Amino acid sequence: MLFAGLDLGTSGVRVTAVDEHGKIAASASRSADFSVACENGVEQDPEAWWRETLAVLGELAFALKKNGRSPEELSALGVTSTSGTLVVLDKKLRPLRPAIMYSDVRAADAAKFVQNAGRAHASRHGYAFNASFAITKAAWLASAEPETFGKAAHFVHPADFIVGRLAGELASDYSTSLKMGYDLLSDHWPGFIARKLGISSAALPRVVAPGEPVGTILLDVAAQTGLSPATQVAPAGSDGVAAFAASGARRPGDWASSLGTTLVLKSIADDLVKDPDGRVYCHRHPDGFWIPGGASSTGAAWVNARFGDADAAALATLFNAASSRTPTGLLVYPLVGRGERFPFLNPEAEGFIAGRPADRAELFAAHMEGTAFVERWCLDVLAQLGAPTGGELFTVGGATREDAWLQIRANVLGRPLAVPDVPEATSFGAAVIAASKAAYGSLSEASEAMVRVGRVVEPREEAVAAYREKYRKFRHACAAIGYA
Repeated sequence: MLFAGLDLGTSGVRVTAVDEHGKIAASASRSADFSVACENGVEQDPEAWWRETLAVLGELAFALKKNGRSPEELSALGVTSTSGTLVVLDKKLRPLRPAIMYSDVRAADAAKFVQNAGRAHASRHGYAFNASFAITKAAWLASAEPETFGKAAHFVHPADFIVGRLAGELASDYSTSLKMGYDLLSDHWPGFIARKLGISSAALPRVVAPGEPVGTILLDVAAQTGLSPATQVAPAGSDGVAAFAASGARRPGDWASSLGTTLVLKSIADDLVKDPDGRVYCHRHPDGFWIPGGASSTGAAWVNARFGDADAAALATLFNAASSRTPTGLLVYPLVGRGERFPFLNPEAEGFIAGRPADRAELFAAHMEGTAFVERWCLDVLAQLGAPTGGELFTVGGATREDAWLQIRANVLGRPLAVPDVPEATSFGAAVIAASKAAYGSLSEASEAMVRVGRVVEPREEAVAAYREKYRKFRHACAAIGYA
């Protein structure tokens, strides 16, 4: 029996098939530019997502056969993607406009309206609506593009759209739907969305638990991809929750830090953790816990944005040089673009570089340090809000390939970092979530059976002390310009 996870990312699609022990049977990935030209916004083409999804699933079927496995063995396919991105569809599941991405900040003013409309809901759940929520983008659309809003039959997230195209039924899970305003405490769409925002519950997807099958692969999709029409399709949580599922964190007090294009931190708690400032929100854990966490607008995006002219060999040299250049004499907030969500909320925030770099290698190393400082700040915020901190700290994401960066992060955090065997985790985590319903009794049980720690990176005592002082200076520099 096999399980697959499909991760629709911002710059491509990856799918991973694994057995019940977490051993990879086959994988496939495709890079793509989904972006659509948009003044003052960030948008992508959902039809391009679908084309690449079909292509990558076809490549998975081929890879399975090449590796001596059959697509018929694929029991379930979990789908994950970004949370907060808005897709607007007609009755035939056709996009009416480009998707408005999670990082688009045009809904900052609309967020105030939504927060006022849903104040009681937000207070019960312990968060605040902001520009990163899909529901605030829908409210923005109502005023900015009333004609499109009036034609809309469905307001969904990217994973919901892909699930609908694969299985013929629009469905979401309560992890992904958090940023559409779903009531996690009462398991229904709250009334204020229809009464005050003009979006009927019929325009919102059916919501299930992460990993819960909603149908099987449509015959025409099976014919195009080579997959079996008996394979069940399931929403598999937001990309942050899918990465969390692949981290190894499974007990209250455990933390997981996912460092890819963006930085996402989550932990497991027995109780709902509330943040009136709106930086942190809590997903429901399928096993009855809560998953407090947040997503920063920083992450590894700066690598391509600021050093993208370097080829693979030059980047490897920059990463390797970091060990001899740290701690650096620079302070960097490595934000690409405008707006920060976590550890503080400021739609106008921009990155900064304090100090004059000696060369390109020092500047590169300082960006790695800055990302680690943001990570520590995020962990501090979660702890201050009452999230338990006594467990292990796991890390996943593409950045875990770089030993020098892992060491900097361990030194800044002053804690060991546990790295699982499959660090590029989101598609793997979606497979674990799919398996949790198809083959196991819980997500914790599936994680125990399928996720293994490959190594642990220990902090170096002398560097911990140096970075403790530098982190203090970093926080002071941020506070001086209002980032607090």
